[in-house]
Amino acid sequence: MAIVKHFITDSIKRTEIDEFLQRKIERAGYGGVTISKTPLGTHIVIYAMRPGLVIGRGGETIKELASILEEKFQVSNPQISVSEIEIPELNAYVVATKLAAALQRGVHFRRAGFWALNQVMEAGALGVEIIISGKLRTERARYEKFKVGYLPKCGEPPLKYSRKAEVHCQMKPGMFGIRVRIMPPDAIFPDKIKIAESFPTEEGEAEEKTETPQEEGKIEETSSAKEEEAQE
Repeated sequence: MAIVKHFITDSIKRTEIDEFLQRKIERAGYGGVTISKTPLGTHIVIYAMRPGLVIGRGGETIKELASILEEKFQVSNPQISVSEIEIPELNAYVVATKLAAALQRGVHFRRAGFWALNQVMEAGALGVEIIISGKLRTERARYEKFKVGYLPKCGEPPLKYSRKAEVHCQMKPGMFGIRVRIMPPDAIFPDKIKIAESFPTEEGEAEEKTETPQEEGKIEETSSAKEEEAQE
């Protein structure tokens, strides 16, 4: 039971760190965090659209983040590195954050949902699903689902490749929830088979070259024999 409790507390700490970084560096286009423990300490990789805002002048912001993580969240010797998001449209957290900002600006939820859907598919995703829930039109809460492409939900590929994010935004009717699930273009599925074209090897080409002169000699012999018989 102690092992189960350890994993639960570790997961809670990771979630708290994720929520803290989301509030702290929202302007930098926060796209998620990965935490891994090493013999030297804790390696933390922050994904952002604008890494310069996360680092700050002379590394002030990143030093402040390291001190807060060490004091508030009891992270041992945090070593923070920032990674730039190459394609923001394939990052589920960035898409969910943009969608929440559009809803807060007053954009209709259907228009915002289809806009985000098209942006993700144009970036090359295999499939995407967006769910917006809350008091969308009436006082009764409901949800609207936008889905396109190939997006399996069970098996090894979704667990290994699927990118998920969930963001909440405060609206006048109440709290809205946005859930985004993206299948990236580099996902590999076991049911999709690629047929490789076979090319002739060097040994096969050499055998063909050696066979052709012999065949030519045989053709010449048969033609000369026929001419002799005709003359006789």
